[in-house]
Amino acid sequence: QVQLVESGGGSVHTGGSLTLSCVASGDTDRKRCMGWFRQRPGRKREGVATIDSDNPDYASSVEGRFTISEDKTKNTLFLQMDNLKTEDSGTYYCVAAERFYCQYWLVEGDGGDFSYWGQGTQVSVLS
Repeated sequence: QVQLVESGGGSVHTGGSLTLSCVASGDTDRKRCMGWFRQRPGRKREGVATIDSDNPDYASSVEGRFTISEDKTKNTLFLQMDNLKTEDSGTYYCVAAERFYCQYWLVEGDGGDFSYWGQGTQVSVLS
């Protein structure tokens, strides 16, 4: 079992930046594919970014603006979000999978491959 706790959400204006953090606890000794998903108002849940062994994958809508990274010494996952747009507003979830390695198609999926989810943190981008 893995517990995930996100923080760092908030409100910014378009073009601004936010950094989300996710602290993992529980069964963190072994390697896992981890990532971020989001739920935007009126839309289906969607992947944002995934990472394993410093190999990131990004959804096309955020590539070049968002950066996923991890600090394994602190069991912490990050999502640096730059040049934010109003359409980035939503609830962002930290996720972890049982699988060791991510596959490129996971970030384009609905998150069903990820067994563990945080409670979510809200991001609001104002025009």
